[in-house]
Amino acid sequence: MSLGVLALVALLPIISVFGLIVLFRWPATRAMPIAYLITCFLAFIVWKVPFSQLAAASIDGLITAASILYIILGAILLLNLQQESGAIFSIRKSMFLISPDRRAQAIIIAFLFGSFIEGSAGFGTPAAVAAPLLVAIGFPAMAAVMVSLIIQSTCVSFGAVGTPILIGVSAGLNGQIEVVNYLNTHNLDFALYLNSIGGKVAIIHGITGTLIPIILVVMMTRFFGQKRSWKEGLSIFPFALFAGLCFTVPYTLTGVFLGPEFPSLVGSLLGLLIVVPLAKAGFLMPRKVWDFPTKETWPQDWIAQKIEEGNDLKSEISIFRAWLPYILVALFLLFSRLWPFLKNALASVSIKWTNIFQTSISTSFQPFYLPGFLFLVVAGMAIFIQKMSRNQVRKAADRSFRMLLGPAIALGFAVPMVKVFINSGVSGGLDKMPVVLASATAALIGKGWTAFAAVIGAMGAFIAGSNTFSNMMFSLFQFATALKIGAVPVVIVALQAVGGAAGNMICVHNVVAASAVVGLLGREGLLIRKTLIPMIYYLIMAGIIGIFMLQIFKI
Repeated sequence: MSLGVLALVALLPIISVFGLIVLFRWPATRAMPIAYLITCFLAFIVWKVPFSQLAAASIDGLITAASILYIILGAILLLNLQQESGAIFSIRKSMFLISPDRRAQAIIIAFLFGSFIEGSAGFGTPAAVAAPLLVAIGFPAMAAVMVSLIIQSTCVSFGAVGTPILIGVSAGLNGQIEVVNYLNTHNLDFALYLNSIGGKVAIIHGITGTLIPIILVVMMTRFFGQKRSWKEGLSIFPFALFAGLCFTVPYTLTGVFLGPEFPSLVGSLLGLLIVVPLAKAGFLMPRKVWDFPTKETWPQDWIAQKIEEGNDLKSEISIFRAWLPYILVALFLLFSRLWPFLKNALASVSIKWTNIFQTSISTSFQPFYLPGFLFLVVAGMAIFIQKMSRNQVRKAADRSFRMLLGPAIALGFAVPMVKVFINSGVSGGLDKMPVVLASATAALIGKGWTAFAAVIGAMGAFIAGSNTFSNMMFSLFQFATALKIGAVPVVIVALQAVGGAAGNMICVHNVVAASAVVGLLGREGLLIRKTLIPMIYYLIMAGIIGIFMLQIFKI
């Protein structure tokens, strides 16, 4: 079978997911079981993957899905407790004290606060925090999820304290013969080379990501405004550009000079410290305040399932007390990733299954290190902070578990599908499906690869659900392709990492998880169609910047 035909066959799982969810508008709960069966069939018949390998990959996927559901449960429970206590009303009031303009609120909560959560925790956690907060202060659920997904781009390459670079790219390149020979030829150290890749990633993101705040507000006013106007979003351009620069300037400098661990954390913290007080003072804000249409006129697609209702009996809760659980989430996530003692203590408990069914596949579950544990701890604290009754806690818990059923079905098939896809190259003499797709693309494009390298990263994130996994899968392929076409490997690998971050905007895992937290399950196709727009912008910008960078960097 030729490479082209094999690539078309390998593309079928992606086509099935995209077609069923985006084109036919099936909910993920129906689409993902079919996509999983198609992937298993192709892996078994064409790639000759033994049944034991399929079963092992599926179990690995189920364990990973359980980890994601663990995070979703904690985030949903905390939100529902805040709803029941009435704390949400105080949070809404606090945001209106900063600015009543919904565009500014989206920039502050989704872009800046969400980037901070990504920098500390990663793995889709920002949407679990930012989306329900936006819903709580009066955003349509669809708008809240859309903007929370759009920000899953610039900050992602340095999320979870640099994991996509320090683990993803490193695991893909370290010790590989092509990389070792190249480094020896140019007298380079791998650790410094990895930091150099991180620096290039920061530069590309820094330029491209500066416009993400204006893009998210323009899309918000266009799709969720009463006038369906791009212009209403553009009218806040000075403030949005200023907020973008407050994040990307320190972010880029940190990535270039300090390494991959802290760009998202430093950029978001400095951005919040600068932007929040200036927004409150009206700096660069348009005179006309923008808001959504009245709730009674919202289409059904915008509205969450039993999530916008709250208890107003305790709306006298102080602003500080109302925000305290979310402040604690941010602090706990930060300390659990940056304080070595706490990090090691939480990570020391790991449930592992190695060499599942005598295959090379292993999996693990870290119940205390995952953000879900910290969400649950803070949820328990919130009961006492908000002085909640037993009946309120029971209602919040019941609603949370009911909301988890749909995501459990969708993710229970989506993640195993991904694991089968990326573990398909074990026999039959064929490369795994993602590598076949990437090889065919490189052969087709040739010298123009630089403009398309980021697309492979995005494809990997869409498939694998993670920038880290995308980098693991494709960093070596990107490096080898760069050598083959005479390009500078550091730039091409950086484009891979940037594309992997951009792909998080349409990644099925993230879309399902973010939708689940606000009770919006079943409308994933609508969200992906919208977030395709900023993702395409990101990939085009990355390709253009990459072409220019090849003229500047020679090693």
